[in-house]
Amino acid sequence: MKLSDLIHGPSTIPELKATDRNGVIRELIHSLADHGAIPTEHLEAICRAAIARERQGSTGFGKGVAVPHVKHECLDKMVATIGRSSRGVDFAALDRAPVYTIVMLLSPADAPEEHLAAMERIFRYLQRESFRRFLRQADSHEAIVDLIREADELQDE
Repeated sequence: MKLSDLIHGPSTIPELKATDRNGVIRELIHSLADHGAIPTEHLEAICRAAIARERQGSTGFGKGVAVPHVKHECLDKMVATIGRSSRGVDFAALDRAPVYTIVMLLSPADAPEEHLAAMERIFRYLQRESFRRFLRQADSHEAIVDLIREADELQDE
């Protein structure tokens, strides 16, 4: 599984407008719906589920990154997007530092193994300091998509 198979390029947000955790989650999910990646009729239910999941424990794992995620019965395929905040957002991260890069992952409720595999793939990429740094500097949809494609190519080597 490649990261480019998960990330829905048109829905990436090079500069998030939201300044709080729940607002960022909503903005990313709305972007996925606006770009046809998830069903709009379930938009609010997915937002509520993702925010409820975040209340169970922060998905901000440190190093300026958060990976909010949720499994939902209305989804028939896994999809992710990326949002960037130059200001930083408080995600109650493990290191208590602001989060600048947010990867939102949405999965079907009946695909827990695939969800875990996707999380593992995302974390593997985000562990690389150079990937995090370049992602934080990516200021357009194209730059984000290009970076993901290049990282996939390096991962294959």
